[in-house]
Amino acid sequence: MNALEIIIGIVIILVSLLIIGVVILQRGHRSGISGVISGGADTFLSRNKARDFDSFLAKWTKVIAIVFFVLALVANVISFVK
Repeated sequence: MNALEIIIGIVIILVSLLIIGVVILQRGHRSGISGVISGGADTFLSRNKARDFDSFLAKWTKVIAIVFFVLALVANVISFVK
């Protein structure tokens, strides 16, 4: 293993931990009886704030996932070139 493979491996581990954290922070989108009951208690502003934060997390999930896959492809290309 050369230094570049080790660095990419460490970055992949960090990015994978980051994507796990971002996914865990996201709120589930299930709605059932409990969603109907508790949904009436939400105010208009709190619902929009939640949507903004959820859309922010969804965007970053996509970005981090793309970075993860690109890093995985680069790591495979580097290992095949050796």
